Amino acid sequence: MGTISLLRQTYLDAQWYKSNPKAEGVNLTLKAWNDQQNLPQVFDPSQGGDLWNVMRADRIGDEFGVQYIIKASGKEYQRISDVAATKAPLIVSLNYPAAQDVEDPNAARYVSLADMKHWELAPTNPAAIEKAGIPFVLTMSDVRDGRTFMSNLRKAMEYGLSETAAMEALTKTPASLLGIYDKLGSLDAGKLANFVITNGPIFSEKTTIHHNWVQGNAYVVKDDNWHNTNGSYALTVNGPSGAQQFTLDVKSSSSAEVSAKDTLTTQFSFDGKMVKIGFAPRTRRAGMGGGRPGMMMGGAAAALPASAIRLSGVSNGDVWQGTGLDSNGNALTWTAVRTKTTEVKADSVAKKAAPQVGSLMYPFVGFGATEMPKQETILIKNATVWTSEKEGVLTATDVLVKNGKIAAVGKNLSDASARVIDGTGKHLSAGIIDEHSHIAVSSINEGGQSVTSEVRIKDNLDPDDINIYRQLSGGVTTSHILHGSANTIGGQTQLIKLRWGTNDQGLMFQNWDPFIKFALGENVKRTTATNGNTRFPDTRMGVEQVLIDAFTRAKDYEAQLKAAEENNKKKGATPMVVRRDLELDALVEIMNQKRFITCHSYVASEIVSTMRVAEQFGFKVNTFTHILEGYKVADKMKAHGANASTFSDWWAYKLEVQDAIPYNAYIMNKVGLNVAINSDDAEMARRLNQEAAKAVKYGGLTEEEALRMVTINPAKMLHVDDRVGSIKVGKDADLVLWSDNPLSIYAKSLYTIVDGTVFFDRAKDLQVQQQVKEERTRLIKKMMGEKGAGRPVVPAQPSYKFVHTCGDHSHKMGLLEFDEHELEEIK
Repeated sequence: MGTISLLRQTYLDAQWYKSNPKAEGVNLTLKAWNDQQNLPQVFDPSQGGDLWNVMRADRIGDEFGVQYIIKASGKEYQRISDVAATKAPLIVSLNYPAAQDVEDPNAARYVSLADMKHWELAPTNPAAIEKAGIPFVLTMSDVRDGRTFMSNLRKAMEYGLSETAAMEALTKTPASLLGIYDKLGSLDAGKLANFVITNGPIFSEKTTIHHNWVQGNAYVVKDDNWHNTNGSYALTVNGPSGAQQFTLDVKSSSSAEVSAKDTLTTQFSFDGKMVKIGFAPRTRRAGMGGGRPGMMMGGAAAALPASAIRLSGVSNGDVWQGTGLDSNGNALTWTAVRTKTTEVKADSVAKKAAPQVGSLMYPFVGFGATEMPKQETILIKNATVWTSEKEGVLTATDVLVKNGKIAAVGKNLSDASARVIDGTGKHLSAGIIDEHSHIAVSSINEGGQSVTSEVRIKDNLDPDDINIYRQLSGGVTTSHILHGSANTIGGQTQLIKLRWGTNDQGLMFQNWDPFIKFALGENVKRTTATNGNTRFPDTRMGVEQVLIDAFTRAKDYEAQLKAAEENNKKKGATPMVVRRDLELDALVEIMNQKRFITCHSYVASEIVSTMRVAEQFGFKVNTFTHILEGYKVADKMKAHGANASTFSDWWAYKLEVQDAIPYNAYIMNKVGLNVAINSDDAEMARRLNQEAAKAVKYGGLTEEEALRMVTINPAKMLHVDDRVGSIKVGKDADLVLWSDNPLSIYAKSLYTIVDGTVFFDRAKDLQVQQQVKEERTRLIKKMMGEKGAGRPVVPAQPSYKFVHTCGDHSHKMGLLEFDEHELEEIK
C-alpha cells in the first residue's frame, strides 16, 4: 500500500513542480523525473509472483496517463482477461517452477493445490498471452540457467505458443516497444546488420548457431557445418604407380563412402577446414563365417586394415586437396572436386501433441470453480425468515429474489422462472456483515510513521484469499477490510462483498461512503515492540498529540486550497497552484464529513479524549471498534454520535484489555448505542452468528436483537443499511439459509447468496472437496512421474497464507485444502 501511495504522490509532486514554484527552488529529483517521462517506462511488479501486482501497476499508469511495459508474474494465464484489459505490453520470463518431491505423503499434504497446478500450467502462460492478443517480449530474466532458455521456449511452444509469436517476441516487438524498430528487429534494407545464421530452424532442438552478426561484424559461435559439404566428389590419388580414380560420397561431417568398383571401408571427418579420409578394401567381420561382407564407415568406430590409404588436407570450397600415405609408406597427393551437391534437408521443429493439463479455476486455489456462478431468480419457500426489520421473525414465509434484489417477501409466492429452494424447517436471515476484518488483502499495516492516511486498502485486495470462501461457509456476505492498528491515523478502508471467484475490483462494494482506520493505545505506541519503539508517539499523551498535529496541518492545507480556489476565480490573477498532499487530502475529507472514522480503541480515557479532539476540529468518530471499555463511557459516546463495534467476550489478552467484560455489548446497547459484534479474526468470522448469540447469555438480549448485531446494526454504522443488513423488498439479495436457528451452535449455512448469486452451497461443497482430492491425487502422481523419469525435482515446499489481525504482526498459516471438520481440529 505504501509503495503505491509513494508512487502516486511522486507523480503529483512532479506535476506540481512543472508549475515552477519559486519557493521550491531547484529539485533535481523531480526535474529528472519530468525530463524522462517521454521514455518507455518499464514497471517490474513481479517480485513474489503476485499476479494482481500487474493490474495494480497498470492502474497507477492509468491514473497518470502512462502506459507501462510491465514485467509479467508468470501467472497471467490465471486471469488473462484482466491482464488483457490493462492493454499493457508484457515482459515474459520463461522461468517455470520445478516439480516438487511429493513421494512422502506427509510432505505432499503441505503443498497447496494452487502450487501444483501452477507447476503444470506455467508453460501455458506465453500461449495464453499470445491468444489474448497482448503484445509481449521474452526475457532470460529469472531463468535459473541461461542455457535452459531455448528448451523452456520450446516447451512453451509445445503448450501452444506459435513459432511466429515466439520470433516476434525476440525481435520485432522489443524493438518496437523501445522505439527503435526503424533500426532493429527485422531483416530489412537500411537497418543495422544484426542477425544470426543457423544450420536449421531457429527453434529446433538440433539447430546450431554458426554466426552472430552485430552491426555488420561477424562473431563465430560454432563453425561446424558452416558450408554444406554433402554430395559426390571425384577423388584423384597420385602415387608412385600413377593416378587412381575414386568416388567420394559425403553424407555428413563425420560420414562418407569411398568407392571404385566396390564400396571401400572408409573413415572420414571434416571440421569446416581440415579434411581427413582413410579407406581400404573391405574386410570380413569376425564370426560372419563367409556370409555377406561387413562394411565400416564413419571413421571413429571403424578400424582400417594395414593396407589402408590415409589422406589429409584442406577445403577450398568445392575443391579439396592435400597429401597422404599408402600402406607401404609412399607419399601421396590428392584432390577431390565436387561433382554433385546433396541438399541438406532442413530439420523442422517437431510438432508434438499439446500436453494434457487440468482446468483453470477461479480463483486459482482449492475450492475455486471452473466458471463463475451466475445470478439467478431464486424462490425460497416456507422458511422462518429473520428480517432484522420491524416485522421481526416471520414463519412459513417465502422470499423471491430477482436481478440480484429481494423482489418479494410473503406467503404463497410463485415464479415460473425461479429456482425453488425448500426452506421448510430452515431459517433465512440477511447475510452477516463483519464490521472489522482483515481478510482478502496482501498487507494491512504501513507502519513507518504514525499518520498514513494516504494508503488505501483497495490498492492491495487479494481476491484469491481462501478465507473468502471459508467465511461464505459461515454466512458472511459483506466485510469491512481495515488497515491495521500500527498507526494513530492509518489507511483508508475498503468495504467488500464476498463474491468468490471475481477479481479484486469485483470484490468492492460500490457507491459507499469512504472510511478510514484510526487507532489508540498499545499498538500505536508500540508497547509490545521487541526492539523498542523507534518513532513518535511513545505514550497515550503522544497519541492524542499526533491527532491534534495532523488535523492542524490539515486545516492549514485546506485553507491553502480554498485561497487558491478563490484567487484563481479572479480575472487576470496569477494562478496559485497548491502542492497536492494525499495524506492531508484524506484528513480534509474527514473534517468535511466526506470520509468516516472507525477507531481501534480500548481504554475509556483515550476514547473520551479522541472524541474531544474530533469535536475540536468539527467532526465525529463514526465507530469505535473493539471498544472493550465502552460500557464505562457509553453515555458520552451516545452524546457524541458514535457507533460501537465490539468483541463478544474477549478479554485479558493484553494489559489494556484487563477491564473488559462480556456484558459490554449489552450495556452499550441498553444505553442506546448502535452496537455490532465484529471478528478481527479470519477464523472467528465464520461463527459471527454464534458470537452474536453470546449477547443473549450475557445481558439477556432477545435473539432478534442479538442477530441484528451482525446484520442491520453494522450496515447502519457503515452507512449501507439502505442496501444490505435486512430482508426487505428492494434491498440487495444477500441472504443465508440456515439449517437451524441462526444463533444456535448447531446452525450451518446451507446456502450463502450474494446479489442473487449462490456463492456457497453446502451440498455442492461436498462435491468440490472430492474434486479437490482427486485433482491433488492426479497432480501428485504427475509430479512423482517427473522424479521417476529422472528429471530434476525440488524438496516439497509448504504453502503459506498470512492471516492478518489488527496488530502489527500477522500469523503464518498453512494454505491447505481441508474440509471444515479438519479446520475445527486444527483450530
